[in-house]
Amino acid sequence: MPMSRRALLLRMSALAAAAPWLPRVRAQQNGTDYRSLEPPQPTDSPAKIEVLEFFSYACPHCAHFAPLVSTWDAKLPKDVVFRRVPVGFDRPQWVNLQRAFFALQASGDFARLDGALFHAIHEEQQPLFDEQNLAAWVGRNGGHAEEFSAAYVSFGVNNQTVQADKLASDYLIDSVPAMAVDGKYVAMADPANGEIPYLQQLLANTDKLIVKARAERAATARPPAKPVAKSK
Repeated sequence: MPMSRRALLLRMSALAAAAPWLPRVRAQQNGTDYRSLEPPQPTDSPAKIEVLEFFSYACPHCAHFAPLVSTWDAKLPKDVVFRRVPVGFDRPQWVNLQRAFFALQASGDFARLDGALFHAIHEEQQPLFDEQNLAAWVGRNGGHAEEFSAAYVSFGVNNQTVQADKLASDYLIDSVPAMAVDGKYVAMADPANGEIPYLQQLLANTDKLIVKARAERAATARPPAKPVAKSK
């Protein structure tokens, strides 16, 4: 049966009265959900939206973040590229683990031992903070200990470590884990919510920044509107 005009007006009034009580999606705020980088930083993949994760194997929060990031990374759209950046913060043990990250990549053991290194340090409490202990651990876990050791002290790994430190400095990273998007933004979250909700919020805000960066790229790529000719 068609709704009468009076009934329709009454229903619209009821919805309007209820509107203030409905949950609203809050727009991201600079300084709360993210911080802008000034100036923006160049990225390694200009054709795509680059997301950087700054982390350390020595950081327990990064260890808890790793499985969340792994699941998140597997679902990223094709216009996004993800890269991890180990930080040292001038702490000798952290710097050694920075070198381990790049040495594992050079020796071909990264895919096998990346997650295992987090587990060994934080769950098994193994003291893997120097080249000798790290290389022995790599060998015990099916990796290439000699190749790892050679890479660990190589010029290439030394250069990668220096570049990672410079990147962290350029992005003003002072704690980890941290997520940066498209050279423009660093995601933020509220640690008062507890560790896991904090880490989940950090990823959620990263996703929103990806959407923001995509929209900004689309607006920049859109050709300017042609002026409308005035009729004589």
